[in-house]
Amino acid sequence: MEKKIEDYIRPGARAHLVGIGGVSMAPLAEVLKGKGVNITGSDMKQSETVEHLRSLGIPVAVGHLPGSVEGADCVIRTAAVHNDNPEIAAALAAGIPVFERAQAWGAIMGHYKNALCVAGTHGKTTTTSMCTHIFLAAGRDPSVMIGGTLPILGAGHRVGHGDTIIAESCEYCNSFLSFAPTVAVILNVEADHLDFFKDLEDIKASFRRFAELVPTGGRVIVNGDNAGARSVAHGLDPFIFGLEDGADCTAVNLTWQRGLPAFDIVVHGEKYAHVSLRVGGVHNVSNALAAASAAYVLGVPGTAVEEGLDAFTGPGRRFERKGTYHGADVYDDYAHHPDELRALLTMARTLGYQRVVCAFQPHTYTRTAALFDDFVEVLKLADVVILAEIYAAREQNTLGISSLDLVRKLPGGVYCPRLERVTAQLADMAQPGDLILTVGAGDIYLAGEALIKMS
Repeated sequence: MEKKIEDYIRPGARAHLVGIGGVSMAPLAEVLKGKGVNITGSDMKQSETVEHLRSLGIPVAVGHLPGSVEGADCVIRTAAVHNDNPEIAAALAAGIPVFERAQAWGAIMGHYKNALCVAGTHGKTTTTSMCTHIFLAAGRDPSVMIGGTLPILGAGHRVGHGDTIIAESCEYCNSFLSFAPTVAVILNVEADHLDFFKDLEDIKASFRRFAELVPTGGRVIVNGDNAGARSVAHGLDPFIFGLEDGADCTAVNLTWQRGLPAFDIVVHGEKYAHVSLRVGGVHNVSNALAAASAAYVLGVPGTAVEEGLDAFTGPGRRFERKGTYHGADVYDDYAHHPDELRALLTMARTLGYQRVVCAFQPHTYTRTAALFDDFVEVLKLADVVILAEIYAAREQNTLGISSLDLVRKLPGGVYCPRLERVTAQLADMAQPGDLILTVGAGDIYLAGEALIKMS
């Protein structure tokens, strides 16, 4: 009989977490410990996270040793750990059940009255962070799992004691299909992660299955301005947010001051809240409407939406100010899909800088190849483009593609094969009045940090 992870989330059971130092594994360890599960773990390297877990009484081994799984009732692994890992191989040989991280989070969601899951090709981290701010302002004491660092938490997670869990929900490898949302937010559905999904229709099918996980009495919240999001929620009686006509939740009296928006949030024709955002761009108006919609359907007062969003300055690596260099402002952003890049550069152009200088590091060979023409088009929005080499992440370059291929399509573009070269190039061309952006999901931020240290 197939074993279920729910059987192991109980006092006295012992779970061993492989890759326990990861961004969503560490909070998982804390939540499981809070439920009375005896936790042990392992990670490849020593880190502040590992030290924090040890301070909570969780033994963590550095390195992957077969003996670490001895005595465990089950093993939970991060997505990067495969069957050839020594601990996983030992667990399988000993008949110890091995579960995925997403399965564990899905099982935990069943312990909460409200499981607010935020999905979409992009905007997930920002919207999940906005929701967190709102629910904290409302005194709802939520548990939180975000794929980035949120300054108000000092981490990417929070272990609360309220009846709500807020979780960023990623479609890659269909991991969000292990979740148990009572409220599912779908921000947008676009072509991405084409190393796993066959095509856009395959992605839509995955999001549709995610939306269908919501039980009777729950809500599916979708972006009415995004065709992909609308299509996957067809027939599910969704709660619609957006700037176009016909939305249940929309923005009215939208004004802009120095690139930052202020607007009334109107739900079903009634004013719910008035917000002044500290993050720019139309995409963040949309993200705020998504977060407000989730708050509304879960009974949060509009005053908490106002208070929560007023304190929100963005998660780490989302238009994050890093410092200045010779009169130029240096910011970093995680954008790695053409739509995210377009939103970032469009917003940046409204901020009144003399030039927008974009140092971009494409993320994965498959994404760069599949969306090549889109990247070329959107990078033209910057005044100056510097391209670092493609960040491989989990891939091998079987396609023979390089950032140099993009540069050849961008008049005036500069190719820098190494990050040190990116820093030197930025130092050479920086002028007072410039906005310098380091952009990408890899380690491009290091080039900007090195630049600031030179000033």
